[in-house]
Amino acid sequence: MSSLLMQTFRCLPRLSSRCLHTLPSTTSSALELIRSQPSQYIVATLAGRKYLLTPRDILTVPRLNKVSVGDVLALSEIHELGSREYTLRGNPVISPGIVKVDATVIEHTKGKQEVVVKRKRRKGYYKTIRNKHPYTRLRIGSIDIPLVTQVAQS
Repeated sequence: MSSLLMQTFRCLPRLSSRCLHTLPSTTSSALELIRSQPSQYIVATLAGRKYLLTPRDILTVPRLNKVSVGDVLALSEIHELGSREYTLRGNPVISPGIVKVDATVIEHTKGKQEVVVKRKRRKGYYKTIRNKHPYTRLRIGSIDIPLVTQVAQS
């Protein structure tokens, strides 16, 4: 048993040394590392709530009144941009010039019907209230991280 335990502890330093990465020194080098990864994600605020989003996600939010089907929204409040191995966090948000994400309005829909029954005991009074909450469905577009030279020019 002790030999198995020793073998396990001998393997741990090798595993941890394999997982170490060099930390980027500047924001532009961090963006380059994130861009080189196969998939990215963002944490953005939309309709007062934070959502973890990836490209091609379908997001259901409370109804956005001033948009119609087919409109493209630019997400401006992006708090975090990351990939599997690297993350860039804003303080509190990442500036819009660093990352660009669009969301397209797919449909306006309603949720399932909610039934609330109000009653007063011993009076025979019953009142049924039925309600469907309105929602807007969005499809998240690609996460565009412009090159450093493009950010400096704009």
